[in-house]
Amino acid sequence: MTTNTPKAKGLTDTTIKTAKPTDKEYKVSDGGGLYLLIKPNGGKYWRLKYRYLGKEKLLALGVYPEVSLKEARLKRDVAKKRLENGTDPSEAKKEEKRLSILQSENTFEAIANEWLSKRTQVKEVTVKGYQRYLAYAFTAFGHKPVNEVTSPDVLALCRTIEARGTIETAHRVKTTCGLVFRYAIATGRATYEPTQALRGALEPVITNHQAAITDPSQVARLMQDIQGYEGHYTVVYALKLAPLVFVRPSELRGALWADIDLEAKEWRYHVHKTKTDHIVPLSSQATKLLAELKAISSHSPYVFPSVRSNQRTMSENTINAALRRLGYTSEQMCGHGFRAMARTILDEVLGYPIEVIEMQLAHAVKDANGRAYNRTKYREQRHKMMQHWSDYLDGLQVGNVVAVKFGGVA
Repeated sequence: MTTNTPKAKGLTDTTIKTAKPTDKEYKVSDGGGLYLLIKPNGGKYWRLKYRYLGKEKLLALGVYPEVSLKEARLKRDVAKKRLENGTDPSEAKKEEKRLSILQSENTFEAIANEWLSKRTQVKEVTVKGYQRYLAYAFTAFGHKPVNEVTSPDVLALCRTIEARGTIETAHRVKTTCGLVFRYAIATGRATYEPTQALRGALEPVITNHQAAITDPSQVARLMQDIQGYEGHYTVVYALKLAPLVFVRPSELRGALWADIDLEAKEWRYHVHKTKTDHIVPLSSQATKLLAELKAISSHSPYVFPSVRSNQRTMSENTINAALRRLGYTSEQMCGHGFRAMARTILDEVLGYPIEVIEMQLAHAVKDANGRAYNRTKYREQRHKMMQHWSDYLDGLQVGNVVAVKFGGVA
């Protein structure tokens, strides 16, 4: 129950400031249904009394002095306008609050942290890297709804990082942001991936890594050159299979027929470098090449025997020598470069999750407890990825540079 003081024609800042609390709450009217409710504890609350569909209702407009007299009157006028348009101001306020909460849950930072929380099967050092790169993005646009972050937003951030001379960090920030955007799209919180428009916009990274071709247009030329290579049949098949399976050169050279199951379309072997068992899903293209090769080299236990002896593997320099014959220098491409080529394009062009790519590369991926992952991890996704990869390379070879992206999440 409230006690009404004498009605006033309108409030002023002075009357509000001098209004003293009593042992019971009371209200001071400003007009148009707006009044200030003064509590015994001294709190002053703006309220708007109105009628909607014949029922008397009350709308809270804030607390004085956080909401000034002028602001309270503006809120009253907005509510009155909504009433004229047939909208209940209380329901409109609830919807605004709901959208505000939804927007706060859909900020880039919120989505990124959600994505990070699901990286439970990724090495701790990898997750820490993600966190480090995302920290840059949180400062720049973490507060923005993920669907409102634009390509220029990401580019401006990367340009700032580039200006410090840390070119590789700029690229890693862009790539990590891309992973978050793709997760947002997959979970229905975004509709486009801003980093895709930044291809070629950043300064290139100059490293001393193994030489590799990663630009799709140059990869297309490489695949065409490989198809036209003429030499010993084992070298021809090794050169054609290298980009399809992107294993380490030593693993390709040492491949054993006993480890290859053409019916299951899988190549299983032990990776000595990481001391783990590994599965290479074989695409239909890779399976066909191996079937053809087996018909003419099954007399050797090795898939790629030496030209001089079928009881030895081919030389470690064979693939590199073939690439040199095709006109590629040691600064342009090497046998190990097929791995970097696949990793880069599967991530940045075809959009596959990093953890699936890393698993297929047979890197020493461990879980949070330090245990090596089972070799069958992401097996179904990896089979699909390897087929997609082979189909993509076939497309490049015939001049189709339009990439059909991966459409799911790991």
